Amino acid sequence: MNKPSKSEQFDVDNLRRKVSEIRSSEKTRAAEEAIVLNPLARQIAEQFRNDSTSPAMLIGQFRLFELAAMLAIGLLVGALMAPTDASGFLARFALIATGATVTVLLLQLADAYQIPSLRGASRTARRVFVGWTIGFTLTAAALHVAETEPYSVAALLVWFATGAGFLLLERHLTAFAIRNWARNGVMERRAVIVGGGEPAKQLVRQLEQQPDNDIRICGIFDDRNSERSPTVVAGYPKLGTFAELVEFARLARIDMLIIALPATAEQRILQLLRKLWVLPVDIRLAAHANRLRFRPRSYSHVGAVPMFDIFDKPIRDWDSVAKRVFDILFSLVAISLLWPVMLIAAIAVKATSKGPILFRQKRHGFNNEVIQVLKFRSMYTNMSDQSAIRAVTKADPRVTPVGRFLRKSSIDELPQLFNVLRGELSLVGPRPHAVSAQTGERKYVDVVESYFARHRVKPGVTGWAQINGLRGELDSDEKIRARTAYDLDYIENWSLLFDLKILFLTPVRLLNTDNAY
Repeated sequence: MNKPSKSEQFDVDNLRRKVSEIRSSEKTRAAEEAIVLNPLARQIAEQFRNDSTSPAMLIGQFRLFELAAMLAIGLLVGALMAPTDASGFLARFALIATGATVTVLLLQLADAYQIPSLRGASRTARRVFVGWTIGFTLTAAALHVAETEPYSVAALLVWFATGAGFLLLERHLTAFAIRNWARNGVMERRAVIVGGGEPAKQLVRQLEQQPDNDIRICGIFDDRNSERSPTVVAGYPKLGTFAELVEFARLARIDMLIIALPATAEQRILQLLRKLWVLPVDIRLAAHANRLRFRPRSYSHVGAVPMFDIFDKPIRDWDSVAKRVFDILFSLVAISLLWPVMLIAAIAVKATSKGPILFRQKRHGFNNEVIQVLKFRSMYTNMSDQSAIRAVTKADPRVTPVGRFLRKSSIDELPQLFNVLRGELSLVGPRPHAVSAQTGERKYVDVVESYFARHRVKPGVTGWAQINGLRGELDSDEKIRARTAYDLDYIENWSLLFDLKILFLTPVRLLNTDNAY
């Protein structure tokens, strides 16, 4: 093969730089027009409305299951064949738990927790047996040193044989289950091919040839007409244009967008990214063409097919589990501490003005889904504004005297803790805005082109923008731009410690009520 010329080489660093500019550029346009999907695209989107189980989540759950099983086997054999008193049990529990953890780490080092390894249990049986043998030996040696009445030889043999037999048997059953889940669509990564023609056809063929492929191709989107881009590529239908792809990804639970365009189409790729980066999905650029030359670590793989990682879905897999546990735990704590405040607020609202205690408003949630957010009613019922087209201003006559206090103190937001428990909101995240909210005569998305990128994560009861003083009325372009910038900064730098910092700073920042009315 001839060496590609300098102009033909794919400049990874240059694309990275330009992609990073997309996040902050005010020239990009992410607004969504009223897009209507064709019947076939909508039908396919409806087929993928339910979440699938990601391989990362499955592997994590499998690790925890094997660790718990090895701990249980060791304790059960000890209870039946080498009983001990309460104090001895605690020490035994700690040592066996440590040994089980070491065994899991050894299996991890032996690549026994990869999907191909789990699918091919027979191929990895020797590695699993060796890992268990080493882990068991270390655990048994530690127990022999630590316990005054150690396990008998018979107990150790039973323990070793039971553990080895369990690991080998359950891994064969897991291999069968994974193959079944892959066929039934329970465990898969759902992908859409962006771009058609010959590059897309080559990509599909290479993906289908992978022996342990977990990619489910949901369809192909391309702007070109049928002459340049066939309506069916490698057996998959072209479902619409790039503009329709955004709406499709809002309806379906898509994990990945794979751009199948030649490297020479850099401007076209960048135009695509300006539309697509607001979606909560992985965005990859297929690097299967022979002339692409990547530096090591610049790309990942789907099987043996190289992919350039452009955008990653934020707060994914186990991070999302950790954040959900964080939300539930702190919401329950907050409700248990603040229920007297909420009870008094509810009585005050009901006693001072006619109408319901709670105000329900439709707002944008994760991935632009519409959710109903709860608040204590702060306006007179006949003046309430469900659409929020007209923002609340200082000394607004629509706000009741009690409502004015509730809004200044943010007590009116406390019912949103129940939105958190229902999974519609997070404790910390970009604040949800009403579906029709606007500044002046323009909707927020008409002011900030990257506005919808806020919805790549769940909205929150409090957020990074509010901690930095951006509360209350959004009556200027500068305010909505600043708030969006802080929201995007939060998404890019998320961590549980960041959430904890925002959560504990919130009561302090609420003392500043200048912009809350």
